[in-house]
Amino acid sequence: MTDSSNSNASTTKSAFITGASKGIGLAVARALIADGYAVTITSRNQGEIQGVAAELGNGTRGVACDVKDPAAVQREVDAHVQAFGGLDVLFVNAGVGHFGNIADLSIQQWQDVIDTNLSGAFYTVKAAIPALSERGGYIFTLSSLAGKNPLPGGGAYNASKFGLNGLSEVMNLDLRDRGIKVTQIMPGSVATYFNGHTPDQDKDAWKIQPEDLAQLTVDLLHMPERTLPSRVEVRPSRPPKK
Repeated sequence: MTDSSNSNASTTKSAFITGASKGIGLAVARALIADGYAVTITSRNQGEIQGVAAELGNGTRGVACDVKDPAAVQREVDAHVQAFGGLDVLFVNAGVGHFGNIADLSIQQWQDVIDTNLSGAFYTVKAAIPALSERGGYIFTLSSLAGKNPLPGGGAYNASKFGLNGLSEVMNLDLRDRGIKVTQIMPGSVATYFNGHTPDQDKDAWKIQPEDLAQLTVDLLHMPERTLPSRVEVRPSRPPKK
């Protein structure tokens, strides 16, 4: 773990971001650091996340954490609160995708997607609620337009994102009296490493960029306190013609 937090932790705005070794999570971490937040980023790969945290600097904590393990999630959220004196923003981003005809999708693939994308989101939020309640925090769940639009071969992924949308809407109702805001962000095509894709600067130029979603996150954090965009659908403005 990389950890260079300081004694001024109690006055530091802080964020905990899952699945942040690359792509959207990493872009959000960079944007929040630029906006004055201390950040913990997580990934299942310890060496990778420590290297990213060192690159980000600014006291960033990089910890290995599998969101499918509720005890590990609780341990790392508690460590974040200990390091920074509290928690203001939770960005639930960790996700995986296995795609294939429902007749061919294995039980293991199904469980991996549901346990990561849906149960992992619940475990992460559950662990963070006490700390977020103390500061009137903000939860972002990174869903997808696949959370409302079924696609062939998307049985597990669609189910996880449909479920995440429902969970996010209930969280908003359950947690607002604690002063916690919840926004579900539902992007379409994003230029990320998801599902084995390697972003290409030219071929993926038409897609939403991770930095765009990071900017959206910061903008939402600066909305007037009285106003909550609880669901934000984001699409490429000019997708290629089929």
